[in-house]
Amino acid sequence: MIEIIATVESVYQATKILDSVDTIFFGEEKFGLRLPCSFSKSEQKELVVLAHEAGKQVMVAVNGIMHPAKMKEIPEYLRFLKSIHVDKISLGDPGIIFVMQQQPELALPFIYDGQTLVTSARQINFWGKKGASGAVLAREVPFIEMKEMAAHLNIPTEVLVYGATCIHHSKRPLLQNYFHYTKQDNVDDKSQNLFLSEEKREKTHYSIYEDSHGTHIFANDDICLMNELPELRANGYQTWKLDGIFTPGQNFVEIIQLYDTVRKAIEKNTYTTRQIAHYASRVNQLHPVHRTLSTGFYDIDPEKIK
Repeated sequence: MIEIIATVESVYQATKILDSVDTIFFGEEKFGLRLPCSFSKSEQKELVVLAHEAGKQVMVAVNGIMHPAKMKEIPEYLRFLKSIHVDKISLGDPGIIFVMQQQPELALPFIYDGQTLVTSARQINFWGKKGASGAVLAREVPFIEMKEMAAHLNIPTEVLVYGATCIHHSKRPLLQNYFHYTKQDNVDDKSQNLFLSEEKREKTHYSIYEDSHGTHIFANDDICLMNELPELRANGYQTWKLDGIFTPGQNFVEIIQLYDTVRKAIEKNTYTTRQIAHYASRVNQLHPVHRTLSTGFYDIDPEKIK
């Protein structure tokens, strides 16, 4: 069965998407990377209750690379997540795996999310042997390589089918340093729509923001793999992630519903390429007007990736 995972920006939005997804993804900024919203513990508990009442699952982002000060707080946070019956967590810091091994009472099922590092079946299977029940594939892996990997994967592998792609993460406060250097008021909220542009390519718009994990820079284009969904499913990639970090409100709800409609048609083998192209066009209409969509690395020749 195809699994759809989607981020949520509010408890209200969660109520609107639970009919269309299998798993909702959220967390709090202290421990999770690049989330649409940082939820309080009471809100996290409420989201778990809502999801379970709807027969759906919850995955909580604990995927930051933890500074030693934050790592000291991980046991308490894992204990909290256990107490509210979270189904699984997403993590990228091996230190968190070590904590769960040392304190089995804190252990939770986990998905390995090593960002750009997860580029081969061998690595994915390595983390499977370490206890991961799934892994997040790097966004930079072309389909040609994905197709070769598929036969060798031992655990489900998540693919981003809609949303923004982070291309650089620095633990340093680069925005803060820049504003201090230029003697400007510091602006570090992602809602400000800050971006970088290459001097000789005026249309580039690399989104950038800063939080307690450092500075995050995103690719020029967001990802839309609507037309590629049948091909992904045919090659065994049935865990699909939709990320709404830059797509707020009702528009993201409707995009999720479109993906769910296509998912159901693929499972029943009742889809046509024309129908899917129509839904892809609709996604483009719902996507933020100041952002662009593409298939990212999906169709790139691996030989051209440096």
